[in-house]
Amino acid sequence: MGSTKLEIIPLGGLGEFGMNITAIRYGEDMILVDAGMAFPDDSLLGVDIIVPDMTFINDNRHQLLAIVLTHLHEDHIGALPYILKTVNVPVYGTRFTMAMAEHKLTEHGILKDCLTHITEAGESISLGPFDIEFIRVSHSTTDCVCLAIDTPVGVVIHTADFKVDMTPVNGDPINLERLREYGDRGVLALLSDSTNSERPGRTQSERDVIPGIESVFDSAQGRIVVSCFSSSIHRIQIVLDLAREYGRKVAVLGRSMVRNLEVADSLRQLDIEPELLITTADLKRLRPEKVTMLVTGCQGEPMAVLSRLAVGNYKQVAIEAEDTVVLSARFIPRTPVALVAWLDPGLSRAHRVRP
Repeated sequence: MGSTKLEIIPLGGLGEFGMNITAIRYGEDMILVDAGMAFPDDSLLGVDIIVPDMTFINDNRHQLLAIVLTHLHEDHIGALPYILKTVNVPVYGTRFTMAMAEHKLTEHGILKDCLTHITEAGESISLGPFDIEFIRVSHSTTDCVCLAIDTPVGVVIHTADFKVDMTPVNGDPINLERLREYGDRGVLALLSDSTNSERPGRTQSERDVIPGIESVFDSAQGRIVVSCFSSSIHRIQIVLDLAREYGRKVAVLGRSMVRNLEVADSLRQLDIEPELLITTADLKRLRPEKVTMLVTGCQGEPMAVLSRLAVGNYKQVAIEAEDTVVLSARFIPRTPVALVAWLDPGLSRAHRVRP
């Protein structure tokens, strides 16, 4: 007879940035919540990503029922292909999250061998002794959920990353009412993201960023180059809306930015007017004050578009003196940063618009 204890086993992401993955086990049945990677620091030269130690997963592969994803950020889905190569189990996630996850599985050549299931906020699934409800939460990207995991000994709430944003730019706000209902019912354990929890106050809504970015559009005389995370759907929508309002066209540069916009648009996570977007070839025929560029590289990644623009190593276009460069993202710890090259005032005017 197996154990009837409920075990919550963090395999990464506890007390560190990135590599979020948690095993939840009851008796002989286990699920994984998320499958994240981490970014290497400067001491790990030549290392591209860090994935969780697979030993525990491999040793208990016979118990693993499924992997349940909360949202699409790399620190929550980046290790998914490596885990599925170790133990191939079903994967559950919302539509946008699974679209991004399936791109990864395709790149690793394993999608056809994997079983993926699309869920929606408000739906529930049953996996062995676990009844799991997906509850809408707000975050810097869209289609994010937290999990209410009902077990034989009580309910575990796994919030993943979230913020209390009642006025998101895209999608529905966090479902505080459903979380309140679980609180009234009684929760055995709350597993919650704690970034900035020791700072007083509350996180601003994504809409609070609009005035800062709008001021750039209002004053810029030449091209505007905006760099943010390619998964920051709310921020991207703000840039697209302001570009349309100020009569600018938008060129999207960078593999992940192009891919994410295409997927988000196809799944109606973004509202994009087709005539708003232009190609790099169109940049030469438009006056600078009619152009906005949305590019990758807000963390200073040396091979991303922004860094290459800064050092003149991007074939189609280069940063010019009249351009205004906007960084619209926070620095993520353990991410290599090399932005000094383009912060030279002789190259461009630079702005940092914080979330």
